[in-house]
Amino acid sequence: MSRSCFNFLKFWCSSEERLPEEIEEAEANSNWLYIVPWGMYKAVTYVKKHYRNPIIILSKNGMDQSSNITISEGLHDKIRINYFNNYISELKRAMDDGATVIGYFAWSLLDNFEWRLGYTSMFGIVYVDFNTLVRYPKNSAKWFKKVLERKDN
Repeated sequence: MSRSCFNFLKFWCSSEERLPEEIEEAEANSNWLYIVPWGMYKAVTYVKKHYRNPIIILSKNGMDQSSNITISEGLHDKIRINYFNNYISELKRAMDDGATVIGYFAWSLLDNFEWRLGYTSMFGIVYVDFNTLVRYPKNSAKWFKKVLERKDN
């Protein structure tokens, strides 16, 4: 979540609502991204309420890791699995509360060149060895596959 979105959510919360104390500790690799799963629910239900429940397609949701890790560490991306699990759970909760969401896209399929960060930040669910260009599915890719294969809600 960008700092501007984070500040918007701080403003958006009523005085009775508190931001989690651990929010400053829950940063992704990029200093402008925060891990705030409840923000997904708040944002989607806000749009539902204030814009007559439009059809929503979430085109970009994800977090990055540092590229200063081994291939093995990159493949075992438990923090990303937790990230997606928590955000998708909050999205489902918003849908259960009536939001019309028809699409969700993970950010991103492949590790790639990020405009400001170059190859120092990895957003993909597939690890790319930039020396050989060999691609390796991360555990998060395998987790997504299992989620997509599920038949229940």
